[in-house]
Amino acid sequence: MTVAGGGRMLWDQHTCVALRPDADVSELRRYAGAAGAFVSLNAGYAPHPFAVTSALLDAFRRQVEETPGLELADTLAEVDAIRAGGAIAVAFDLEDCRPLDGDLGNVAVLYGKGVRTLAPTYNHANAAGCGCLDVDDSGLTAWGRRLVAEMNAVGMVPDGSHGSAQTGLDLCRVSTTPVVYSHSCMRAVWEHPRNITDDQARACADSGGVVGITGVGIFLGPNTPTLEAMTRHLEHAVELVGIDHVGVSSDFSFDWREFRDEIAANTDLYDDSYTRWGPMEWMPPETLVGLGAHLASRGWAGEDIDAVLGGNFRRVAAQTWG
Repeated sequence: MTVAGGGRMLWDQHTCVALRPDADVSELRRYAGAAGAFVSLNAGYAPHPFAVTSALLDAFRRQVEETPGLELADTLAEVDAIRAGGAIAVAFDLEDCRPLDGDLGNVAVLYGKGVRTLAPTYNHANAAGCGCLDVDDSGLTAWGRRLVAEMNAVGMVPDGSHGSAQTGLDLCRVSTTPVVYSHSCMRAVWEHPRNITDDQARACADSGGVVGITGVGIFLGPNTPTLEAMTRHLEHAVELVGIDHVGVSSDFSFDWREFRDEIAANTDLYDDSYTRWGPMEWMPPETLVGLGAHLASRGWAGEDIDAVLGGNFRRVAAQTWG
């Protein structure tokens, strides 16, 4: 998928700035090398109640509106128009259901503020289900299944990233729209509790969804955020589930110094699988936008590169967004 004036569109399904109203959202302009990108920006996770996430979304939306080169995209038609003009389209995602405050009505409220993807759990069990770092894995709860039904009704994409294996399988079983793993690598390539099994990837593909291989070093290998490491995960996923069900996400933390400190300070959310290879390393946007050329150098067909860089996640949006 190319944009006006040439160049491949990049759909980055998950990236992060500091979760503060004064965070510098203009950093997203670092994706400009993609010649028209879509970026899903995280706006809340497990520690955040509804009021905090709502305030973050309001602040981030104001910043995007005021920043040249960035534009809010509440519909897929807006995404296409923005990227065709060479700007960067921005929507939002959540990691964990805590920002809902237990009220399923808040799914629609947050959708109205631009949230298009939600992962029900973040590393550990909550009201919706189990996380990837839990020892016991009972999957989605009854409330979690109601949450998925509400997301389906509103048009929000269910996301298995950070969830347990059974929670992910249950998501794919109960959702009536495609499920994604917005930012998850393949456990068969690198053993890490945040990475997903082949069975999870197959279930995701069977739902019509997409596995988004991410650029975080500790998920790609022993802290190796390189295009070569990302390609190993991409090629395994493509061989396993087919070219139509694989995408990319940077999971880049523009606030990476603060996030390293947060990991060290919050042992209730993170275990030593986040720290045993030293301080976390990320693939910056400037590296990710070179992925297309890297894949072409390995002999990938142009249409396959287009699908993985953006076409597949765009298709899920077309099938899901309300």
